[in-house]
Amino acid sequence: MHRFTVTRLLLAACLVTAISSLQGQSSAPQKPSGPAATASSTPVSGVVPAWVVRSDQYTQMLLDVQRKYSPDSGLAQGVAKYDSSITDLTRAEEIVQRKELADSLAQLKKVEAKEKDRNVREDLQILQRVFNLEFREDDYRLDHKVMFLDPTSAVFIGISNLLNEQIPAERRPAALIRLRKYAGMEPGFKPITDVLKQRMIEQMAKPGVIFPSIAEMESQLERDNSYINSMRALFDKYKLTGWQDPFFKLQQQLADYDTWIRGAVMPKGRTDARLTPEEYAFSLQNYGIDIPPEQLASQAHASFTAIQAEMAPLASAVAKQNGWTSSDYRDVIRSLKKTQIAGDAILPFYQKRIKTIEEIITAKDLLTLPVRSATVRVQTAAESEAAQVPAPHFVPPPLLQNTGQKGAFVLPQNTSIYTGSKVDRFDDYTYDAVAWPMIAHEARPGNDLEFNSMVEHGVSLARILYAFNTTSFDSWGLYSEWIMQPYEPADGQLITLQLRLLRTARAFLGSELSSGKITPEDATKLLVNDIVLSPAYAQQEVRQFSSRSPELSNSYYFGYTTMLQLRKDTEAALGPKFNAKRFHNFVLAQGLLPLDLLRQAVTEVFVPAEKKKK
Repeated sequence: MHRFTVTRLLLAACLVTAISSLQGQSSAPQKPSGPAATASSTPVSGVVPAWVVRSDQYTQMLLDVQRKYSPDSGLAQGVAKYDSSITDLTRAEEIVQRKELADSLAQLKKVEAKEKDRNVREDLQILQRVFNLEFREDDYRLDHKVMFLDPTSAVFIGISNLLNEQIPAERRPAALIRLRKYAGMEPGFKPITDVLKQRMIEQMAKPGVIFPSIAEMESQLERDNSYINSMRALFDKYKLTGWQDPFFKLQQQLADYDTWIRGAVMPKGRTDARLTPEEYAFSLQNYGIDIPPEQLASQAHASFTAIQAEMAPLASAVAKQNGWTSSDYRDVIRSLKKTQIAGDAILPFYQKRIKTIEEIITAKDLLTLPVRSATVRVQTAAESEAAQVPAPHFVPPPLLQNTGQKGAFVLPQNTSIYTGSKVDRFDDYTYDAVAWPMIAHEARPGNDLEFNSMVEHGVSLARILYAFNTTSFDSWGLYSEWIMQPYEPADGQLITLQLRLLRTARAFLGSELSSGKITPEDATKLLVNDIVLSPAYAQQEVRQFSSRSPELSNSYYFGYTTMLQLRKDTEAALGPKFNAKRFHNFVLAQGLLPLDLLRQAVTEVFVPAEKKKK
């Protein structure tokens, strides 16, 4: 995770929570919470490609700077010499770090000009664009924003990164030194609360700055007690001694800080949680979206209407097959949902359907399937309880320090989610017809092949840590649904289009909710009435994309349409020489690559090579 500003560090815990909440809802795998390794995973062959070795050496230059200045954020996991260090959260230290990062990037720019290997050049381009965007975001926030800085989450990150099962027992006592430094009990250290309070006061004194939203602050402050209790439990669990005095002192400091936030900052907070236009543009760029949100929304509106037109004849065919009176696609989908798959029937049903899809892939020569079978399992009780939406989803294998682990296609076992005193019931992903697009997207030929291909062939740190976003990885899953659609029965094709309708709606609802053009209530009605989501799922969608991650909503549609256009352009360039299997194998071999760089690779490598074939 490319975090170097104080804001990014303090939001790390929130980001992990947000990404985890998307499990099952959008197939978003959890991004590594920090560059915890100094080398990417070793492929099945046991030999790391030479380009990966060279690329990782360049990436390591930047990681070393980040590790040096953010030792407690997870960046230095695995390097014992940083165990007792904490991040200096002053602006002066950030400026020094940025200078070192800029110097390293300047060196890498010179390397890029001479580098002959395309893969390495691509990685160097990824690094340049990511950090340059970080710098621009940092400048904007410094000039225009009062960022809500929560020391409790920062302390939790620093302590939990040492007190966990992956850290050897002899290194865990360093957590006590970090604790004392956070509390200002070590020579030369001020309490972290004093440092961050001063940062916020300095920003608040600037004219015309934008304050954080009240909802944002309340949401984080509500989690602070949970962080405190979790840290106390960790110190107890690992039986460290002497932690009580600094812990309780720090606990009081954190409580006082929260009281100060409520009294001095929250009264000035915004009631509107939407991003500013500048921040929204930054967030889109972080997701690899390079067109204005207004243009994307306009395209999505047109696509929405076109997809509805495609659904009509399929709905009519399904209604006729089942003897249903109404052929309106909305009524047909509601009827398909009535028969839910549950209990012991879940796993064998999906195993049989996966086999059927693999047979189609082989018969139609769509791509090369691996010898190994797809790993599929039913969700555990704990996973079911933690899920935001009960949906089949792919849990990716570790991309860092992988020792042979494979990803897994996970199936929900519960269609009810308890939210406080209320039970939310979902019927969106647990019936026969929806299994066609879900398997295509999450298992095969989708995310299962995509992620395990990276593990099997080797992938660079630059792609794992800096090119990883919903647009870069989910574009293949969405495209995989498109690949399989023509070979599905009518009900499978109808639900494939329904899910495409949802991703398309996200593209205009996200920006329109952010701009205030549509209300959350009207967005919920559209999702329930025209896309036929359960009310619980529709409400989750609106909450997700109007307040937590509005930019995420655009990434699905943009990734899908960009990937589909690449396919069409490649077909046009090659004419009768186009071979879908070779095209798909080439795309999978590229690993996590921004879509513009993927297009460049296809255009400059794949197409010329295919033209030479007889």
